[in-house]
Amino acid sequence: MASLRASEIQSDSGARTQVAALPYVMDRGKPRVLLITSRETRRWVIPKGWPMKGLSAPEAARIEAWEEAGIVGKVSDTCLGFYAYHKSLAKADPLPIVVAVYPLRVKALKDKYPEVGQRRRKWMSCKRAAERVDEPELRKILRKFDGSPQARQ
Repeated sequence: MASLRASEIQSDSGARTQVAALPYVMDRGKPRVLLITSRETRRWVIPKGWPMKGLSAPEAARIEAWEEAGIVGKVSDTCLGFYAYHKSLAKADPLPIVVAVYPLRVKALKDKYPEVGQRRRKWMSCKRAAERVDEPELRKILRKFDGSPQARQ
């Protein structure tokens, strides 16, 4: 099945859609994932952002992982699942967001990238990562992830 273009993901509920990468490496047969901190609240999150015109959702997620965490790697076309959150906006009601998550096997972490100095990054087990994130659906995705793109929610 062909991957959707990021701009083709729609919601009938009024929610906006973002795309995210779940960066991972395999360590002795088990995945370790890279979490980053959000810029404003310093919560642990995965790299995510808005869809990019002309790019597939997985490719947009890969670019977000580069910009936010200096990740170089191979993204899968298989969506692991979705999670929801409310994005706080200055002088406006929080915006409901649904995030599509794509696994990204990390080949390298660079020291120089667009948002260096704005976020922390940390490798951890999927179990530990699930304990650190706030979103229940993302916790579920992390607990089930075994390093294969087919580890669906």
